[in-house]
Amino acid sequence: QDMGVGLAVVPLMGLLETIAIAKAFASQNDYRIDPNQELLAMGFANILGSFVSSYPITGSFGRTAVNAQSGVCTPAGGLVTGALVLLSLAYLTSLFYYIPKAALAAVIISAVVPMFDAGIFRTLWRVKRLDLVPLCVTFLLCFWEVQYGIVAGVLVSGILLLYSIARPPIKVSEGNMLLVEPGSSLHFPAIEWLRDTVCSRALAASPPQSIILDCRHISSIDYTVVVGLAELLQELRKHGLSLTFCCLQDPVLKVLLSADLEGFQHFPSWEE
Repeated sequence: QDMGVGLAVVPLMGLLETIAIAKAFASQNDYRIDPNQELLAMGFANILGSFVSSYPITGSFGRTAVNAQSGVCTPAGGLVTGALVLLSLAYLTSLFYYIPKAALAAVIISAVVPMFDAGIFRTLWRVKRLDLVPLCVTFLLCFWEVQYGIVAGVLVSGILLLYSIARPPIKVSEGNMLLVEPGSSLHFPAIEWLRDTVCSRALAASPPQSIILDCRHISSIDYTVVVGLAELLQELRKHGLSLTFCCLQDPVLKVLLSADLEGFQHFPSWEE
């Protein structure tokens, strides 16, 4: 009851931390991981741990870094570490009381420092600056609370992803007719952007031009897009203009034919 949002954040942090560690060391050592297998193993371990009131089980940045630097290559390293932890709890806890927390922190910091890649900031600035936003948000908020940094990073990444889906690239070519070519699949956040682009360009021409919608890059659409296309057909028809579809992929064509749109026309290619 006292945990509140922590009930959702703790498993999310555990999952993200485990996958991040696994991917980092997989990249360093040239092997691949299966995120589904990692999730299954973590879930199974936490289910078993719940019967003995264990802490939430996740991957550990510090211990993983220490294992990597120590040359550990098999799960047997976990057995050795576990045995040492049990022996320490049984016989050394009274001695650990006198170790300053700063000394313990230094051990962790020295283990994880090699994992910090400062060059990623320069690389992202050169390659794609927008990707610096979730990185900086996560990095800075982790100084406040780790869970806030992780949640904020996920939210910012989700917003950027939704924005790219809502604003797909649209190529418009003018000639006898207006050729509109979306650069990716269409989903519900993008339909208003497509409608605004088509209507503004078609009606701005003198005289207004009919439109060919080149769908060669559209591999999937949803119901909201179908409704939006029906409204677009109706709006253009009021202005005496037509909207013709071409280069439709089979899954998209099947959806549009099933919707039985009024005035729907399609051709194999825009030349026809």
